[in-house]
Parts: sequence; structure tokens; C-alpha cells
Amino acid sequence: GLVFWIVLLTIVLYRLFFHEPLPARLTPTLFILLAPPSVGFIAYLQLNPGLDAFARILYYTALFLALLLASNAVRFLRTPFFISAWAYSFPLAALTIATLVMSVSQPGPGFTLLSLGFLAMVSLVVATLTVKTLIAVGQRQICAPE
Repeated sequence: GLVFWIVLLTIVLYRLFFHEPLPARLTPTLFILLAPPSVGFIAYLQLNPGLDAFARILYYTALFLALLLASNAVRFLRTPFFISAWAYSFPLAALTIATLVMSVSQPGPGFTLLSLGFLAMVSLVVATLTVKTLIAVGQRQICAPE
């Protein structure tokens, strides 16, 4: 997965830099870039206990991408609801779990507070997505022809 992620990251960054912006419907899918380094970090620590350089590279790459996406938070918040907004949930949850694992590997208040912040954020995101999805279903906007 990490090998394909490097290729996907290259393609997505090329598209973002040299072509027109993504349609509003697809902007939430940028969050999928968070998942591979986050899940890779979790899996790597299961296979190789101990926080080494490669594990740190995976985690801090995910954290950097999260900061990069957070810099566009206003854009994501202004995007109307589409079912593709569920693309926020899994990558944020993976980063939250990776941060919880990091807080166990590196005891101290820094990663513990960061993991609690991520946990609160992902809980709020999932609750908001659930409510917006139910509203869209009630208004028959889901699976409707364009």
C-alpha cells in the first residue's frame, strides 16, 4: 500500500499544481492521502516493536499532510455536502489511532493531548457527517441523478 501511495501522492500533487482545481464534489477525497502513512505506521509498529526512524518518518509524514490539509480548512468547511464527504472519516480516524499509538510509544503530555484533540475532532466529524447524510436522505439528495 505504501508503494502505491507514493505513486498516488505524486499523481495527485501533479494534478493539484498543474491543472484546474478539483470539483467541489471531489475535494474531500484529498483526505485519503492521510490514510497510507497512518495505517503504515500502525502496521509497522505491530511488525517491528520500537519506534525507529522509519516509523517516525511514516508518522510525521501523516502529521505533515494533516497540517497541509488543515491549512485549507476553510475551503473544506465551505464545500457543500456530498456523499464523498465521508472521505474525511477513515483517514482522520487512522491518524487518530496512529497518534494514540505514538502517545504510547512516546509517553508524555504532547502526543496524549494531540491524540485527545484528534479523537474529539474525528468524533465531531463523524457525528456531523451522520447528521448531514440523514438530512440528505430525507431530502432525497442521495443517489439522485445529476
